[in-house]
Amino acid sequence: MRKPLTLRVLSALDSKSWLALGIFLALALILVPVLNLAVPEDSAFHMSAYAITLIGKIMCYALVAVAMDLIWGYGGILSLGHGLFFALGGYAFGMYLMRQAGSDAGALPAFMIFLDWKALPWFWLGSDSFVWVILLVVVVPALVAFVFGYFAFRSRIKGVYFSIITQALTYAAMLLFFRNETGFGGNNGFTDFRLVLEHSITSPQTRLVLFGLTAIMLAATLVFSRWLVTSKFGRVLTAIRDSESRMMFIGYNPLWYKLFIWVVSAVLCGIAGALYVPQVGIINPSEMSPANSIEIAIWVAVGGRATLIGPVIGAFVVNLAKSWFTVSFPEYWLFFLGLLFIVVTLMLPQGLVGLWKKLMLKKGAAA
Repeated sequence: MRKPLTLRVLSALDSKSWLALGIFLALALILVPVLNLAVPEDSAFHMSAYAITLIGKIMCYALVAVAMDLIWGYGGILSLGHGLFFALGGYAFGMYLMRQAGSDAGALPAFMIFLDWKALPWFWLGSDSFVWVILLVVVVPALVAFVFGYFAFRSRIKGVYFSIITQALTYAAMLLFFRNETGFGGNNGFTDFRLVLEHSITSPQTRLVLFGLTAIMLAATLVFSRWLVTSKFGRVLTAIRDSESRMMFIGYNPLWYKLFIWVVSAVLCGIAGALYVPQVGIINPSEMSPANSIEIAIWVAVGGRATLIGPVIGAFVVNLAKSWFTVSFPEYWLFFLGLLFIVVTLMLPQGLVGLWKKLMLKKGAAA
């Protein structure tokens, strides 16, 4: 008798993985609030608002990295345009935050008043509804990904050609959003947020709630992704990655498998963008830049493709290094990033997780 879906999802992780996930959630949901709210600011154990914002931002990046691992590590589809889906989710939620920042109900966002707009554009209608905006966060990236992916995968575009097309897509979207007449704030984007669900967005309690939601979403995504890649769908997807022509010969249609994982990955990026915007306090077209999308691929490569936990590690390692480098040696950060990618490609093709596995195997063999 087949197990119910809930039991199958829960059985995707072993006991050690569940223990690690539980420790992570305990740290994020219990320890961090205590260190921030209960420990005095002059104490060495106090966790500052800056640290919470930084870690919350990196967890959003880690969520994007897991989404990239699903399509690149398990599907063999290298996207250099995932920054687009991340930004679309951020802009969708930013619309709600901009409406909440208005002084009166139904007031235009500040940038529209500055540009002397008289009424909201049609695509802003309903943006003052939290439920509607959450729907947009999911639907808009999914719809864009479905339309683009359907025509790309149906035409059997893959490899470097697919990567270049995704890069061109996100660059075109960035140029579009830079224009003031598009209705998304131009090059300044959205900022100066004040409220979310009638609560101050800068209050310590709201900041911790957003931090906790991000941690829960990251944990849930890891569990869901593990179940997905170990299911029959995941095995077929991996087989398509290894030999697409052979899978077509035995009767599988790669289009729908690749399209499904592509859309799922885009939705996860959109959710990450929606969690990112209220924590960082800004969203602008630079989030769609091709350089940002390339960085996502670097996170996955550094951590280890097709491991799920590797991209999370890679996102934390690279972004913590970026935070330090951009303060201490800002002019050398891009050189370091390029060197890191070259070293990983030539010497650590399986990333940090692959290196750890090799060290454990050597240790076991020596013992």
